[in-house]
Amino acid sequence: MFNTMIETLRANPRKIVFTEGPDARILEATARLVEGGFLTPILVGNVEEVKANAAKGGFNIDGVEILDPATYPGMDEMVEKMVELRKGKMAPEECRKALSKGNYFGTMLVKMGYADALLGGATYSTADTVRPALQLVKTKKGANLVSSCFILVRGDEKIAMGDCAINIDYQDTVDKEGNVVVSAARKLAEVAVETAKTAQVFGIDPKVAMLSFSTNGSGKGATVPLSHDATIIAKEMAPELAIDGEMQFDAAVAPEVGQLKFPGSPVAGYANTFIFPCIEAGNIGYKIAQRLGGYEAYGPILQGLNAPINDLSRGCNADEVYKMAIITCALA
Repeated sequence: MFNTMIETLRANPRKIVFTEGPDARILEATARLVEGGFLTPILVGNVEEVKANAAKGGFNIDGVEILDPATYPGMDEMVEKMVELRKGKMAPEECRKALSKGNYFGTMLVKMGYADALLGGATYSTADTVRPALQLVKTKKGANLVSSCFILVRGDEKIAMGDCAINIDYQDTVDKEGNVVVSAARKLAEVAVETAKTAQVFGIDPKVAMLSFSTNGSGKGATVPLSHDATIIAKEMAPELAIDGEMQFDAAVAPEVGQLKFPGSPVAGYANTFIFPCIEAGNIGYKIAQRLGGYEAYGPILQGLNAPINDLSRGCNADEVYKMAIITCALA
């Protein structure tokens, strides 16, 4: 999987911003990327601190661009652009203060076209990575939310799971009069379609199961109507995709169960892309696959934004940073 992405990046060079330049894990991954020569890293941080930490760790980052918000010559232009993007919600002084931090500064580099992608979260929380992205890069046209998915790999097998990291649950968005503007089911349907598209980037031919504790109407209550209605909407949104539900996990992966409970379904028993009705199920599900199923988990991969911006776990290691950098740039 990664060899294919690397060859794609050799033919289509990309720049990626690391918001936490002084971090040893970021520096180790950067040195490895520089050696590979298939993408261009940009490190955010104090130049002397970044170089000192690289030397301390024995990481060769010669030639890597290091940008310090405190001395960046284009800061005034950046502040002006951020004020415009925030549309009166932040004064120039507030924008300048925000841009002094690596997460906002790096995101603005992407927004202004200086870089193609961003990877953060080695020290920042998920919220501190996603918030600048929502405020500055924003969601792509037609998207009502940002979601995430994990790609799980075991040998030659690859599966996708979403959303396991961003959306706690799905609620209707209503206007001041109480009218539903965007339904919860529409939001979950978007997660399904976006996760299928992400799966395709990784060479997965998506067969999307909308998961539940019910299969084809066998159960009632809780999130069953959500998964059922989201299935209908997702099929309307992307009729070219194989999407079905609602279904239990065993019906999704075991043909003898799936075709018994959901006869004729193109997905039941053969699913490789799994959509959970809430974050509890999703987060638990991918970690069971990772820890008990022996899958390597890559993500969370953020979906619905105008540019590839991804979040690292604060417990990540250098190899995970390296691989997530490849994934993020491949999405660009």
